[in-house]
Amino acid sequence: MFMKPCLQSLAAACVLASLSTAALPQAAPVAVPDDTLYRALGARPGLERLMDDFTQRLQTEARMRPFFKDLNRIELKDKLVVQLCELAGGPCKREGPGMLKVHSGVDIARKDFNAMVDVLQDSMDMQQIPFRTQTRLLALLAAMHREIVNLP
Repeated sequence: MFMKPCLQSLAAACVLASLSTAALPQAAPVAVPDDTLYRALGARPGLERLMDDFTQRLQTEARMRPFFKDLNRIELKDKLVVQLCELAGGPCKREGPGMLKVHSGVDIARKDFNAMVDVLQDSMDMQQIPFRTQTRLLALLAAMHREIVNLP
């Protein structure tokens, strides 16, 4: 006889507990970041290799050299690795001024931007990055066009 009222009390407590938690707001599902592009680029080591090749080309390629000849290549590489890491869904977080501010005072035409894309594609080809992965990265970078190009 003692067991039955105890079980009934326990059942009542469970029902009350479930009713009270049902009224609580449910947490929104946490979005899992998409890092597939970051991984496809070889994660941090792959981006390091890619940007090492890319920054070297920027300082030696005739169309790009005027823009990059006086920049510290290692510093530029490090900044680009972090920027692409973040852009591609990796764990990096870029700090500092936005693209508009970084490129203010530098006359950049559409042909210059396109030349930079050509150099990046050459670097990606050299690193044997698949075409589909290249396209995904270039699509993300294309959005920056408006903040970088400042000449007709």
